[in-house]
Amino acid sequence: MKASDLFVKCLEEEGVELVFGVPGEENLDVVESLRTSAIRLVVTRHEQHAAFMAATYGRLTGRAGVCLSTLGPGATNLVTGLAYAQLGGMPLVAITGQKSLHDNWQGNFQLIDVVSTFRPLTKWNTSILSGSSIPRSVRNAFKMAESERPGAVHLELAEDVASQDVADSRIQARSALRRPVPDDKAVRLAAERIRAAKHPMLIASAGANRKRIGKQLHRFLEKTGIYGVTTQMGKGVISDDSPYSLFTLGIHKKDYVQVALDQADLVLAVGYDIVEYPPSVWNAERDKAILHIDFNLAETGDHYSPELEVVGDISYSLWALYSQLEGYTFENDHLADLRQRLDQALHPESWETSFPPRPQQVVLDVRKVMGPQDIICLDNGIYKLWFARMYKTYDENTVLLDNALATMGAGLASAMAAKMVEPERRCLAICGDGGFLMNSQDLETSVRLGLDLVILILRDDAYGFIRWKQESMGFADYAMGFGNPDFVKYAEAYGARGLRVGEEDNLIEVLDDAFARGGTVIVECPIDYSENSRLHQELTLDL
Repeated sequence: MKASDLFVKCLEEEGVELVFGVPGEENLDVVESLRTSAIRLVVTRHEQHAAFMAATYGRLTGRAGVCLSTLGPGATNLVTGLAYAQLGGMPLVAITGQKSLHDNWQGNFQLIDVVSTFRPLTKWNTSILSGSSIPRSVRNAFKMAESERPGAVHLELAEDVASQDVADSRIQARSALRRPVPDDKAVRLAAERIRAAKHPMLIASAGANRKRIGKQLHRFLEKTGIYGVTTQMGKGVISDDSPYSLFTLGIHKKDYVQVALDQADLVLAVGYDIVEYPPSVWNAERDKAILHIDFNLAETGDHYSPELEVVGDISYSLWALYSQLEGYTFENDHLADLRQRLDQALHPESWETSFPPRPQQVVLDVRKVMGPQDIICLDNGIYKLWFARMYKTYDENTVLLDNALATMGAGLASAMAAKMVEPERRCLAICGDGGFLMNSQDLETSVRLGLDLVILILRDDAYGFIRWKQESMGFADYAMGFGNPDFVKYAEAYGARGLRVGEEDNLIEVLDDAFARGGTVIVECPIDYSENSRLHQELTLDL
């Protein structure tokens, strides 16, 4: 059997449905093997975009997304996407081509050491040196990518290895792995510590934002009466309709939600990762005891040094904990009142209208357009903070944002992948004009794939987030502005539809119209970011 055919059969065994990527000379054998397989090759217009799509596929399904590139510049274009998956805990397998290992007639042309380049960005990566090693290499890659903590893995397949004949074509079967459960004594000690606490609080982070965990997390809160907040990447795993939800930590400053954590003497950190939200924000005085509940041991630091750790399958750990806490109920009238006041402050029924609309108005209008199970995908910009704080969320992974690498340019890719995974749901990409244009060429990919997708571009003709930070540091407004195309005509040039929100228009009506039209639709909306100055101040409630 040809080695590339064996490679693709191994991908099929792993349940791979989609491969996102850009073909090149050095992976044409693999492309030909994909052509006759059950796997769909989704050709994108940039390798970075392919990696973003693969990472989002992994995030939503729990199975490693796969991206493909050739050697040299194709491989280096994957770098940001690999870092996105690695820091965000998204399972991804990257496949790159390479020159022939044994008869390289082109010398150093496009030749770089991709394996060494990718080493700091991946959980594991290797070059496949012979066709016979393909089955074990592929099995190990997927096992590593999907095991806790999920992340990026890389396989390099040189063109002469891909084209060789393999005598033994047996593949390694995909195995169903069970996560270990926590130690019984650790659970018992944790339950005793919770009973002893005067003001326990729970923080759910990205590692907890999964369906099985969400079910047990809600039961834990309901049975114990403990209140919980989420980080931005944990948003939705505790429904904002839950009477025990104190909503989302939106910014790294003193914010409304922070007051709920101020009085906590014990913090239950569920799926918490310090890369996403610094513990120095909520444990500045290092006076809070921490109970770490995760698949893996904690990464400790000055402000995150757990007193106890319950390590193992999180959903099982939560079930075991509330089972040990039978008869225990945490009651706090102050937090019940605080929840009501936070809800009123963060989720008003309406906002004073203006043109251009302010961020709060945009958030509320989008919420009215999207259903409880619909998905919004945020690129990286100042609007992300407003949505993290104010967008009421009811289910896990219905708000996709990146607060780990926090890269610009991922919003469109994330929404495209989400629509492919969840075709029955509305998917809305929300991008700034700066972030959208970083990968806007893949608008063509969305049109070619026939995706029903709406892209809301919030236009301020500047790098608004950095301008906000520049202002907060007392610096003059400098070097942040830029020009933009006519986004309506830009959409039409790609075969998409374009709509613009004008002074007489209503954003809700324009977005509803965009979804009703079907296909890929851009909605250009100007935005007034003068409200960002409020985020420079301490946002507190009079408590």
